Amino acid sequence: MSGVLILGVDPGLNRCGWGVVLSEGARLSHVAHGVIKPRADQQLASRLFDLFEALGAVIEEHQPHECAVEETYVNVNARAALALGQARGVALAAAARRGVTVAEYAPATIKKAIVGSGAADKTQIGFMIRRLLPAAGEVSADAADALGVALCHAAHGGFRRKVSA
Repeated sequence: MSGVLILGVDPGLNRCGWGVVLSEGARLSHVAHGVIKPRADQQLASRLFDLFEALGAVIEEHQPHECAVEETYVNVNARAALALGQARGVALAAAARRGVTVAEYAPATIKKAIVGSGAADKTQIGFMIRRLLPAAGEVSADAADALGVALCHAAHGGFRRKVSA
């Protein structure tokens, strides 16, 4: 396989979406996607550890060349923003631990790259993911967001390198 495998991550403490796409020039192909759901009855540290381990397993299985993670948006609820930031930190650390370079994108940048509007909602993102990556089939909102992060990274030229496997 030639091209660049990109792992997109939509971080979350309750549901962390992930998606892998193959970028070969202008051609984008779906590879895999899923959602990691740490048990809500665990202590925060255990949930973060489970998230770290599960993302690590995804990275080990798919061997992405690059990773893209959605940045934390400013939230009115400080507690929710802090939890999201912790989940984001775990995603960054899981990729860095395995030597995968990470890019970060603001939610509006991702939405604009996928839908054409930085104010797009989850329904519009899901619709465009189904159109752009029909092989993905039905995709949950969290996985669609993660695939959107990966597609945004590809649209922005990734790290401008070509990898052959």
